[in-house]
Amino acid sequence: MREEGKITVFLLDDHEVVRRGVHELLSAEGDIEVVGEAGTAADALVRIPATRPDVAVLDVRLPDGSGVEVCREVRSQNEDIKCLMLTSYADDEALFDAIMAGAAGYVLKAIRGSELLAAVRDVAAGKSLLDPVATARVLERLRDGGVAKGDDRLANLTEQERRILDLIGEGLTNRAIGERLHLAEKTIKNYVSSLLSKLGMERRSQAAAFVARMQAERQQHH
Repeated sequence: MREEGKITVFLLDDHEVVRRGVHELLSAEGDIEVVGEAGTAADALVRIPATRPDVAVLDVRLPDGSGVEVCREVRSQNEDIKCLMLTSYADDEALFDAIMAGAAGYVLKAIRGSELLAAVRDVAAGKSLLDPVATARVLERLRDGGVAKGDDRLANLTEQERRILDLIGEGLTNRAIGERLHLAEKTIKNYVSSLLSKLGMERRSQAAAFVARMQAERQQHH
């Protein structure tokens, strides 16, 4: 029986030594309880919904798939589960994918234990934390890729499209956006296609990163 008030965590990593290390690190904390572990994506997809952790710490690279896919699948079933992606090196594509899958954070395995604990607590508290160095690099690349400085293109979006863009930025799937706005998933798909073409983008991940960049810039100005 899980104790009240503790942050429950599930660990997915195919390296037993890494898993054991993270497990010991987390378990030593009074406010955190590890409720399950897995070494493969298939195993995790069975166990995570069953244990319903507050936070799932997911290795991005797995022998049978990707932690990003696990995150997407888990969150499409239960959006209360926060996913923290764990990866060996900052990779722009993986960051895009993590933003799109609705991950709440993305941390490098090279971080210190205290930073991982802080990340787990922040994510459990509902904060989004995408590794600042990696995020900055992706946003830099987007800027160089011709995303205009002023957000003039936003002026072309209808109010509904802007709302949907914000929800894409929150990492929601089309289905989840449809439920939030009480519209059919197909309708949302049409809105997404329309707003992407107005923004001159091809992929949802570009739109999500665009939102992340705007939010980062807003925070810098405040």
